[in-house]
Amino acid sequence: MRASLIALLAFAAGILTMLWVQGWLPHTSAPHALRLRPAAPATAMPPSDDAEAPALPSDDWPEQAPTPEQVLYTQPRLLRAALDKLAPRVPGKPNLYLLAFAADGSEDVFHNEAEYAARLFTRRFGPTAHALVLENHPDTLATRPLATWSNLESALDGLAQRMDPQRDILLLYMTTHGSEDHTLLVDMDPLPLDQIGAQDLGAILAAYPFKWKVVVVNACYSGGFIPSLQSSGTLVLTAARSDRSSFGCGNDSAATYFGHAWLVDALNRTPDFIAAFGQAKDEIAGWERQDRLLPSEPQMAVGKGIAEQLARWRQGVVPGPAVPFLPASPQRVPVAAAQRP
Repeated sequence: MRASLIALLAFAAGILTMLWVQGWLPHTSAPHALRLRPAAPATAMPPSDDAEAPALPSDDWPEQAPTPEQVLYTQPRLLRAALDKLAPRVPGKPNLYLLAFAADGSEDVFHNEAEYAARLFTRRFGPTAHALVLENHPDTLATRPLATWSNLESALDGLAQRMDPQRDILLLYMTTHGSEDHTLLVDMDPLPLDQIGAQDLGAILAAYPFKWKVVVVNACYSGGFIPSLQSSGTLVLTAARSDRSSFGCGNDSAATYFGHAWLVDALNRTPDFIAAFGQAKDEIAGWERQDRLLPSEPQMAVGKGIAEQLARWRQGVVPGPAVPFLPASPQRVPVAAAQRP
């Protein structure tokens, strides 16, 4: 009986060791851990005698970049460094903090907009404007924090410590693809990243003490984000109606219709976000008529008090000259651009 028990225990130990080696059990001695949310179960693929095991990193992963594991491991350091680079807030007046979130790493257009937004706000609107960029893009894997759910929360944690939550304004600019069920694409293949839905984004922001917010969702069907985001003290701008596509993404475009119209054109004419939205909406409608596209109909929701707080911020701003839009890979500007999904 004793010999049988020993044999059974030895067999169980061998199974556990095999699972640990193959990565099915946690490595308890690892020096770091990632905070991950449960992912949706993957669809099982039928076995195939001819199939080869997929290589990691994938063929799309840039050759000169760190490995996917290295990229994930460096995220806390990259985010701390980005937060530490923010200039101190200007005392005695409202400050504005831009958090740009470019979530789809497969197209330059979103990277172009996030990088431009950071330059625009810090150069044109002076020392009370600050900018932090999260983005998924092959060229910035070693230099910018990724645009992920976890990094979004961590960035908001860091900003909450630097901002005056009762006076300062958070401007969250999200640019990526959107789906009909109002979910934003978050992708840097082959990293397994969580997607962000309308209810998710509303819950994330509700957990922070920011009294004044501007939330810009530049994606298809983004009007569907308004119900979960609108509140007192919040301005919500979206690139499309809840049931409409927006336009201008794709590798043949340098900026989306909305990004070019609101960031590049309108905000270089006025620091008033609401007036700039009106100008951008008219400009986009003209491009869509020219290209015979179903109108995207950008949407706006103005919460109580936010217009007045933005006006207080503008009182301390002396706008500088227009900031040219010079993307690293200059594709054509939005006219007859591809439809976004």
